[in-house]
Amino acid sequence: MADLLRIENIYAGYDRADVLLDVSLAVEAGSITCMLGSNGSGKTTLIRAILGLTPPRSGRIVFDGADLAGRPTHEIVRRGIACIPEGRRVFLRLTAAENLRLGAYGEDDAAKIAERLARVYAIFPRLEERARQLAGTLSGGEQAMLSIGRGLMSEPRLLLIDEPSLGLAPLLVKENFAVIRRVHGMGITVLLVEQNVRQTLAIAHSGYVLSQGRVVASGTAAELAANAEVHQAYFG
Repeated sequence: MADLLRIENIYAGYDRADVLLDVSLAVEAGSITCMLGSNGSGKTTLIRAILGLTPPRSGRIVFDGADLAGRPTHEIVRRGIACIPEGRRVFLRLTAAENLRLGAYGEDDAAKIAERLARVYAIFPRLEERARQLAGTLSGGEQAMLSIGRGLMSEPRLLLIDEPSLGLAPLLVKENFAVIRRVHGMGITVLLVEQNVRQTLAIAHSGYVLSQGRVVASGTAAELAANAEVHQAYFG
């Protein structure tokens, strides 16, 4: 299949310091592609670059054949990219239902919003039970569901998921990864940015390893799991 997202030789960072150094990668349409790396490797900066929040100083980011350079974040989202941010970032003083509706801010058709809401509730029945509850009173696991559900409300073609296991108990991490697999089964392409290597490689088709702002390894999930350097760095 063709690449839905292609990143070509980008440099990006903050002030005068580059965090990403000549990074290239491709996300095939219909795949789960992972980006592995420890804290400080540049993973979140990569997501910010894709979303136009930290525009690359050089290089190209191409989504579905269109160069995203210079496009504002809201336009990038409208083109079909949604992000599940690190730390969930739900709106604590809004209800669960209000959080979800914000994910569909680009849609004016009330019937379509209702359809999307029904699909999210089918995936996460607990969110329907908590619909009128303030997001700040939800458990960590429920907030994780809410963050993913809010991302799905824009009907994305590509879902960027940043550290979904962060701060969650092992059982909830397992549930979260099962949800990611289910989302992929709905036809959504996924770029999964994670430190949890075992769980990630268990569901990914292919991936990349980022270290100090550079891609240091790439291949299929099986190839990465068998890579001696990756194995030493992450499995010990």
